Amino acid sequence: MQLAIDFCVVVTARFRVVYVFVVMEIGSRRFVHVNITGRPTAAWTLQQFREILAEPHAYRFVLHDRDSIYSPWLDTAVAAMGVRVLRTPVRALVANAYCERQFSSPRRECLDFLIPFGEEHLRQVLRLWRVHYNRGRPHACLGPGFPEPPPGLSAVPIIGYDLPRDMRLVVRSILGGLHHEYRLEKLAA
Repeated sequence: MQLAIDFCVVVTARFRVVYVFVVMEIGSRRFVHVNITGRPTAAWTLQQFREILAEPHAYRFVLHDRDSIYSPWLDTAVAAMGVRVLRTPVRALVANAYCERQFSSPRRECLDFLIPFGEEHLRQVLRLWRVHYNRGRPHACLGPGFPEPPPGLSAVPIIGYDLPRDMRLVVRSILGGLHHEYRLEKLAA
């Protein structure tokens, strides 16, 4: 499995620049980790890697660009965690196309519609959005179908647009109505 990482910039309501660190699994297109800081450093970035790679993992590669924050000693420390570091060529955004495309999703679907008050507000919004992005979106799977079923409910095969007779579709509002999640729920007997 491969990870792709990058930073993006968000401006708060108080005109502070905040950096968002995002880590994504390339195969599943799921966001593994999202965190923010006002001053990104190599030491802070290494701590983020420690949080991600602390438990036994199946990650083999980490892909990142040539930003100066990814110092040689950071790459060495990440390699010591059992992950091979791949750096993109100079000025080649398409080499990290998964990240560049995927990282535009939080901006287009969330951050373009609100102005965070501060770091903690942004952290809460991104935490909710990440869960919604990974679990609740109807198009989260690589084929047609509904998102992951809720705990305790097995996946129900859906043929076309017909719902099973003993199920109903339930809508939940996310981020104050900015997004909605849909799930199946058993009808009361």
